[in-house]
Amino acid sequence: MENIEEPMDSNVPVILQSEKLAEYIVETAVYPREPQLLKELRELTQNYPRGFMGTSPESGQLMSILLKLLNAKKTIEIGVFTGYSLLLTALNIPLDGKITAIDIDRKAYEVGLPFIKKAGVEHKIDFIESPALPILDKLLQDPSNLGTYDFAFIDADKWSYVKYHERLINLVKVGGLLVYDDTLLGGFVVWPEQDVEASHRPYRKALIEVNDALATDPRVEIALASVGDGLTICRRIA
Repeated sequence: MENIEEPMDSNVPVILQSEKLAEYIVETAVYPREPQLLKELRELTQNYPRGFMGTSPESGQLMSILLKLLNAKKTIEIGVFTGYSLLLTALNIPLDGKITAIDIDRKAYEVGLPFIKKAGVEHKIDFIESPALPILDKLLQDPSNLGTYDFAFIDADKWSYVKYHERLINLVKVGGLLVYDDTLLGGFVVWPEQDVEASHRPYRKALIEVNDALATDPRVEIALASVGDGLTICRRIA
């Protein structure tokens, strides 16, 4: 049969606006499947100071699938904020699963704590109020921790991502995942530096360095997905 190309309406843009496409994704595939407690926590977080720091629900949806595919039981989270990703992880690991959750701000964590308690998953969480590096170094001092974590999620200070990676790579098992959030920084990573607002330049520089480091690390396989604000998924292979 002859291949006939259908005419394109000249009034329809060839490239969809990213905002419209993102809206379509969440309205069609994410929000209808989002658990009620996660939805309530997300909506509460939007009105919390710096609420934009919360994990995007589309990133969370992908993470929930990854956790289930891994049969993850022991996880670690660097950067908790109000706990959307923490609650999501707790809902997707077994009853006897454990999460080491590290953040400098317990006040923000306590915003999401009622939702965690209502979900009946508080017993899975060991929340540690501290900068992450000292805790990671302490975990590394115990040989029984090495290569025992199934999954790590990192959504904290971007200029420390490379330092976190060098520690977490030894805590996560071969075949486990390390997932870094916000690695596209709203697209600023591809903007010329002079076009980026001065306050965003340190973040842009840090994430470019992170992305380059992860892309060339022979210990992991990676996929940089344009989900949410960028989600880099690393599978440890060595």
